[in-house]
Amino acid sequence: MLKNKINKHQNKIWDVIIIGGGASGLMAGAIASSLGKLVLVIDKNKNLGEKLKMTGGGRCNITNNEPDIHKMLAVYGEGAPYLYSPFSIFGVKDTFNYFESRGLPLVIQARNRVFPATEKATDVLEVLHKESKKNKADIKLNCTVSNIIHKGNKIVSVETNQGQLSARSFILATGGLSHPETGSTGDGLRFLRELGHTIVEPSPDIVPIMVREDWVKELSGVSLSFMKITFYLDGKKQFSKTGKILFTHFGLSGPLILNSAKNIKILLDKGIVTAHIDLYPDTNIGDLEKRIVKVFDLNKNKMLKSVIKDIVPDGMAQAFEEIIDFIDFETKVHSVTKEDRRKIVDLLKALPMSIEDLMGYDRSVVSDGGVILSEIDMKTMRSKLFPNLYVTGDLLHLNRNSGGYSLQICWTTGYVAGISI
Repeated sequence: MLKNKINKHQNKIWDVIIIGGGASGLMAGAIASSLGKLVLVIDKNKNLGEKLKMTGGGRCNITNNEPDIHKMLAVYGEGAPYLYSPFSIFGVKDTFNYFESRGLPLVIQARNRVFPATEKATDVLEVLHKESKKNKADIKLNCTVSNIIHKGNKIVSVETNQGQLSARSFILATGGLSHPETGSTGDGLRFLRELGHTIVEPSPDIVPIMVREDWVKELSGVSLSFMKITFYLDGKKQFSKTGKILFTHFGLSGPLILNSAKNIKILLDKGIVTAHIDLYPDTNIGDLEKRIVKVFDLNKNKMLKSVIKDIVPDGMAQAFEEIIDFIDFETKVHSVTKEDRRKIVDLLKALPMSIEDLMGYDRSVVSDGGVILSEIDMKTMRSKLFPNLYVTGDLLHLNRNSGGYSLQICWTTGYVAGISI
């Protein structure tokens, strides 16, 4: 009986087989099945949406509420000109409408980031899963594709560990290389390369950075909300950014760092990269020194180790005992020389560290790389080499920042592919 069921399943011809049950694949499947298409979604994992469930720390930064389409698309760099057409079909407002009309209200938070009101990524996944089930899309889990079979310029079937599966059209939605533990191991890039598409080799894009100094790692878990960091190449200033920094056991993370990673990588390829953190970016050095003089005057008979917490951001006092190695912390405040006090001020305005490298794909929010956009009809997400093959999500060579921009690409390209089938 089981054998007959498997054979029957293998002989079935779907309107579309979607390879990858993540954000863009599930959106494409929900849309295509709602239009009456016979849809099969296959995923190599035992559960759908493994990476989607991790996004935004499990809260799911679903999109970015940037009202200006030009500013929105500018985030995608050189890919921007290719995105006007798909975004005109399904943009940020459409994302709001899609999820809210299905019972999942969205909220706008800092930096225009949009989250489900429940702040649960699993609720986003549930909306897409329910839509697919309601529209009777088939789903195959633990199904690994080993080969895509084509005759001429037409894809006819895929070989899997569950047999050969055939369809009239195919959507590749396997994701890039970030978080390989979720199944994003580059299979889709390999398939596209084997089919003759031009692939830009991926690299970790939105990713934390490794720092040499041990005191940085000792601050693991400390978050600084409004800091300015300046990066240097061989001692020469390159660029500065202001925002939130998170110290980790390997270095630095947080939105500011993640969105600087690509530029940092470029610098690392050229020479020695260092950075300075300004812990008081809204205070000039003269005013900061006056503030510290006042703290010292009020506590002149105390030891420096008791006062340091009053002049550094919360959570950093212990690390400063290692950073300020030119003074004995048992020294009474009134014995701190003017020169040493100025050195402390200088450190607060330019805390130095050495950048070793970027973290790898396992820590990356997004990897760049993928099929070049000139080989995809962006009005339909159709391959220009294979008319019945569509490509979505992280398989497209698009750079972007963190903040909801990556998932919006998934919703947009998945929707466009779904209606184009």
